[in-house]
Amino acid sequence: MNREQLLDRVTEDIFAHVMQGTFPEHELARSIKPEQMDERFEEYELLLDLHFILKADVIDFVRELPKRLRNVRTETQTTSRTRRGTVDGRINWGETIKKRYSEHPRDASIFVCDNRSENYDIPENLVLKRLIAVVHTTIREAEEYLRGDYEWVSQTWKGNENLIDELQRIVERNVHVRRIRDPDTYEPTERMLTTAADSRHEIYREAASLLRARERLFRGEPEDIRTLLEETAIAPDTDSLFELFVLFRFVATLERLRESQPQFKTIATDRQEVARFEGETETEIVLYHDNSARDRKLSFVAVPDEAKDEFSRTEQVQLTAQKISSDYFETDFRDHTGRPDVIVLEIISEADDHHEREYLITEVKNSANEKTIRQGVKETLEYLAFLQVDDEFVFGVDDEDYFGTGYNGLLVVQDLDRDTAAPADQSDNEITILQAAELEAELEGILRNVL
Repeated sequence: MNREQLLDRVTEDIFAHVMQGTFPEHELARSIKPEQMDERFEEYELLLDLHFILKADVIDFVRELPKRLRNVRTETQTTSRTRRGTVDGRINWGETIKKRYSEHPRDASIFVCDNRSENYDIPENLVLKRLIAVVHTTIREAEEYLRGDYEWVSQTWKGNENLIDELQRIVERNVHVRRIRDPDTYEPTERMLTTAADSRHEIYREAASLLRARERLFRGEPEDIRTLLEETAIAPDTDSLFELFVLFRFVATLERLRESQPQFKTIATDRQEVARFEGETETEIVLYHDNSARDRKLSFVAVPDEAKDEFSRTEQVQLTAQKISSDYFETDFRDHTGRPDVIVLEIISEADDHHEREYLITEVKNSANEKTIRQGVKETLEYLAFLQVDDEFVFGVDDEDYFGTGYNGLLVVQDLDRDTAAPADQSDNEITILQAAELEAELEGILRNVL
């Protein structure tokens, strides 16, 4: 499955699941944001706005903004006021005579005065003010990165740092921008956007076009999502796309099996599961991605069993090295198996007086390289052997089945152009290996086994 095919499938998945509320937005944001960016950008809409301001036409718009603002349109507004004994503005004699005759007979001190003022709050300017606000707010959130030495910045704002300062000056000091009121939450309306799009002034036409592009992105229009994933400077790498593809397959397959949609916990709750399925049965299914299962006290800690009477040479070296390092640095060192790029499925069933738990650990390798796949096999076995809940090993406590029943481990790899064992022929192995092309057809059977 090449990048183009992955982009097609993930775009479809985002439209079908994220936009329809059957996949958490923060999980998607966490999967596609650059690693160096902090947790603020796991907020989906902020990440979308970051993608938006990295578009070349947005940067070009900001670059042209200072000189274009000189041609901001206004409308002349006339305000009439009744004065007694004084004149404030231009006397409107027609209205003055009417006012005296109808309300103040024989009072020659009454005058109706007209005052003209410029009105900046026209539809086109509200469209412009909203676009400036979106760009400025997002730049302020991401400024430390936009001024940093990152590759994705060098393709966009690098060398344009003065634009950031210029935009700040425009927002704070430009007399035209400051005189335009802040748009209400619901503004600009579609009618305002249409007015701006039909303007003779290029600044308004471009502002309307850019805001409409942003709206399409937020609505999850497939073409715009595809552009986000493919063309922006912080587009996710192929490894991340492949992991998302596999994760979406899990959600879709579990939906079919459970005949229900999952529930989600928001990122603010500090429970970072991807999805939770709770139906009429007494079985609860929780899906985690990456190392987000920490809030369930799941961990993968690779340490020798210190209760053993004898250790192999390899175990003795590992245990002694850990002890010496811990003593020297006065820190309790433990050798984790690494940051597991895994999908963890936890199945919780009601027993007589306790909960029984079952697990499916899935490692994802975006590779068809034999060495990488062999490494993936080793890592999947490590995750199974060292899987712990509440600091207790899950498998092999009462026996030596360190890898579970054979249904507890899955490795998903890229499609290979050589003959390999079919899933049915791997039933005697400790884990199952599936290629991308096999995942759709075989995942349901694997999930049925573990469920």
